[in-house]
Order: sequence, then structure tokens, then C-alpha cells
Amino acid sequence: MSILDSAVESAWIAGKKVNMTNLEKQAASALIISVPVLTSHLSSYYLTQKQGMLIEQRKKLVDKDAATIFRAFSGLGGERGWSPFNWLWRLRGLLDRLVGGVGMRRGRRHPDDLRQGEALDFWRVGKVEPNYLLRLRAEMKLPGSGWLQFEAHPQENGRTELVQTAYFAFKGLFGLLYWYGIYPLHGIIFSHMIDAIAHRAQNLSQRTIKSTKEKL
Repeated sequence: MSILDSAVESAWIAGKKVNMTNLEKQAASALIISVPVLTSHLSSYYLTQKQGMLIEQRKKLVDKDAATIFRAFSGLGGERGWSPFNWLWRLRGLLDRLVGGVGMRRGRRHPDDLRQGEALDFWRVGKVEPNYLLRLRAEMKLPGSGWLQFEAHPQENGRTELVQTAYFAFKGLFGLLYWYGIYPLHGIIFSHMIDAIAHRAQNLSQRTIKSTKEKL
């Protein structure tokens, strides 16, 4: 990743103000209010528009430690795919290639390890903090800029709060309408994705216990 990309990404996540017309501000606010919540099984969910950035965040409390949760979400992509709707992600990759994008063909360098700046399918790894955070920057064709971020926050009794946040900095009204048009699909995909990550964390923990017993 170039220094420019890193600086731009940091500015977006820090909440740098983006110039918007009054019409875009009114449209964004109206659409946010009208969007239905498509999930009810999470410990926390919110959708908001802040300084030109649409933010969709889900949180889920998982009975596993932060390191295991981090392993679960940092292992997404490549041959493992993007559960549970991997076929939809592959379809999105195919459509991206048809319009000149990178598609899903890049995969990932290593099945478990990720490094800042490397490619992950049609994402770029923007930031990695071991056992805590993974930020992916979208490199598919979009009417704006997008990021997908995962965090693992340790809680009491060995539990972890898994946080999944999608950021979208839209370009003009078309970008806003694009996001609003795909929200129902995103609502389903992202709601099930956080569940799939939690489920994978459970499986990882069980495999670790089994491996330890076998060594003993």
C-alpha cells in the first residue's frame, strides 16, 4: 500500500469531514431513517451517516477469547471463501471483472496469516493488529470507497465482543442510491457473516483442544 493510500484511509476512519451538498445530506439522512433493521439476534446493531460516511455496524458477544476470534475473521477469503454466502461474493467478483475490476482471482498469500498492504481477493489489507483488528479496503469497482473492519474486544469471563463494521464513503447521489439499493442484500450477508465468524471461532477452539489432548 502506498503512503498516500495509508494517509487517505486513516483520514476516513478518523472521521475526516467530507464535503457533501445539502441535497446529499438530506437524502442520506432520509434514507438512513427509512432503512429497516434486518437482524434481531445481535447484541448490538446500528446504521448511521457521519461526515459523508455511511457506517453499518454489528456486534456479537462470543464465548471465546479474543485471539481465537481474531483467527476466525483473519482467516476469511481465499480458498475458505466468505461464509455463508460465498457464491454471492464470487458472483460479485465476476461482475467486477466484467466491468474491468480485479474480481476474486487474487485469493490470499497464506491461509491464516495476513500482512498489511497485501491483496485478499478483491480487498486490500489496510491494517492488522494481532488478536484485535483487521481492516480491509475494497478494491472492487464502486461508486465510492469502502472498508470492512473486524475487531475483537476482550470481555469478562473469557468472552469477546466481536465487532463488524462496514464503511462506505459514497460519491454523489448515485453512490448513495447504490448503497441503498444493495442494503437489503448486505443486511442479510453481513448479519450471517458475523454469525459464521463466531461459529468458526467455536470450531477453531474445539480443534485446538482436540490437538492438545492428542499430544498429551
